Amino acid sequence: MRTAGGSGRRWGRLLGVLAITPVLRWAVATHSVPPGEPWRTACPGCRTPIDAAGPPRALSPLARCSACGTRIGAPPFAVEAVAVLALVTTLSAGHPWPVTVALVWWTGWMIPLAFVDVAVHRLPDRLTYPAAAGSWALLGLAAGVTGEPAAWVRAIAAAGGLALLFAATTLVFGTRGFGLGDAKLALSIGAVLGWFGWPVVLLGMLVAFLGSGVTAVLLLAARRISWSQQLPFGPFLVLGAVVGVLTAG
Repeated sequence: MRTAGGSGRRWGRLLGVLAITPVLRWAVATHSVPPGEPWRTACPGCRTPIDAAGPPRALSPLARCSACGTRIGAPPFAVEAVAVLALVTTLSAGHPWPVTVALVWWTGWMIPLAFVDVAVHRLPDRLTYPAAAGSWALLGLAAGVTGEPAAWVRAIAAAGGLALLFAATTLVFGTRGFGLGDAKLALSIGAVLGWFGWPVVLLGMLVAFLGSGVTAVLLLAARRISWSQQLPFGPFLVLGAVVGVLTAG
């Protein structure tokens, strides 16, 4: 039987997620610029400032500038839908509360990173480094609370190993390898997967590579991309991590 208190907590969590979506939208709009260009601080159409604490509708689910109506950042309602789905899946996984806190932190950074990578093939340091630092610290706290220091050591080892692997492909293969942004993203991806065990790390990477490969084949068959184009790999890394965490739950 559902209680009024339980229902109230669920609604509170939902409202909390929706309250931070303008910040997530701001992160996507600010960082979705081509390499070499400064971060976006205003509407490209009319130069109305974009501020995470401000009122422009670019930061609302409509994703439109309040002054000229120009579309800015992620598609309408996309960030909100992903954020709510992430909340539901994270809370339903049934992990101890310290681990859940770490996963919520990690998810909050993965959402804008995935949207930015899809838009402009970039994984900004301003998003990947806080994601990694917070994930490492919160998982360390979780290790202390739950009495699982080995899980934290494994998480750090997996993070470092995956980051070195992706960085090595860049050094060896240049532009044909993975970008350094993928290596920095792996610092948090690897930590989250590693916490749950080496089989989960392998599963997450398998899903990422398989998802990337299948998507590339489908887009090539539909003539949406050419053989010389590369897909952004960050979203597939995030997908693999999500599948791994859900499987571990």
